[in-house]
Amino acid sequence: MARDSQVGCSQVSSARRRFIAAGTSVALGGLLAGCTGEGGSSPDETETQSETETQRQTESESETTTAAESYSVSMSPVGTVEFDTVPENVFTVFPQYADMAVALGRGDAVNSVYVPKMSGTTMNHYYHHLDGVSFDWKELSDPLNGGLTKELLFELDSDVHLADPAWVSTQDNWDESDTEDIDSQVAPWFGNFYSGTRASPPDGYQNYEYYDLWQLFGKVAEVFRERERYEALAAVHDTLVSSVQERLPPEDERPTAVRATLAGDGESFYTYHLNKPGYWLADTRPLGANDAFAEQDWSDLWGTVDYETMLEADPDVILHLWGATPNYSMADTRASLEDHPVGSQLTAVKNDRVYASGMRYQGPIMNLFQIEMTAKQLYPDLFGEWPTYEDGDHYPEIPEGEQLFDREKVASIVTGN
Repeated sequence: MARDSQVGCSQVSSARRRFIAAGTSVALGGLLAGCTGEGGSSPDETETQSETETQRQTESESETTTAAESYSVSMSPVGTVEFDTVPENVFTVFPQYADMAVALGRGDAVNSVYVPKMSGTTMNHYYHHLDGVSFDWKELSDPLNGGLTKELLFELDSDVHLADPAWVSTQDNWDESDTEDIDSQVAPWFGNFYSGTRASPPDGYQNYEYYDLWQLFGKVAEVFRERERYEALAAVHDTLVSSVQERLPPEDERPTAVRATLAGDGESFYTYHLNKPGYWLADTRPLGANDAFAEQDWSDLWGTVDYETMLEADPDVILHLWGATPNYSMADTRASLEDHPVGSQLTAVKNDRVYASGMRYQGPIMNLFQIEMTAKQLYPDLFGEWPTYEDGDHYPEIPEGEQLFDREKVASIVTGN
């Protein structure tokens, strides 16, 4: 079976291979801090429409065949991948792909995820409100604990690796030949990492294409032959976003906000843009708040600022990234801000508008909850007050009349009931 000529790889053959894959080779900076750099997409690669109008381009990229026949799915940077059967043992790194698997009724197929306790617990905090939906993370491997290794991938013996080979090739002790070994001897890669921030991919990937979260979810749905589930969930998302956006006030009447994480030293903040392209901003960009650091041109999609710089920006709202995960205590964070001589002067602190925010590594189900969460935190007069959140709690109970999407409908789509 041959690889795409665009990546110049030689022919490979193996009795156990069940696919044709094209492409290989990606980079990770700080994980909880901020991750990759924003990069060199041309203007026509920039998202030019809201996520309520995402162009789902998967129909022509997957062959409509019977279950007994092979089928193919295409995505940058892996090219065209052919499957003989639907994958039953699935490798993931970041939880957006684990969340996609759950959304498609395939959560039990996942064999690994980044920091399982953090990712799995956070996912289940959302799933708590969806009858019959949960994610069993306790026996999963953490593929980045000690560094990603080929040995782990051989041991897991997955049917598909929902990870970007471009990113994998930049990890310690990996290069493109190593990703090709896994591709040919274990299972294909199927992931796109750099769309998260529209960052530049490694050398050799000049034709790298970018997708929004729901386009990427559509690609993964084709891998699992779950087009119907995908379209049903995408319709829920489109309705949610359109119903929120049609109620937003004029831009000059919207709050200023920053998504930030208080650093471990307690004296600085990791800060993130709200409205730039990239699927890591899929929960803030649709809400169009005024980014307090919009003019900051960080080399990454995140920066580091001290208290004085934060006070100069003085946002109305601080969305504390990772605050809804087990890795941060919002009680401690608020106490640190209130006790700091400069932090106590921040408008968001004085007005009690420092909120627990979710994860940037969000899949489709997480995205629905995080859009609702952020809408209430930014615009309580329009969408209802955000309830009190205590460390370790599930996603709060929202009165039925104030819910921005139908939990029962989402649960029935995911469970197939």
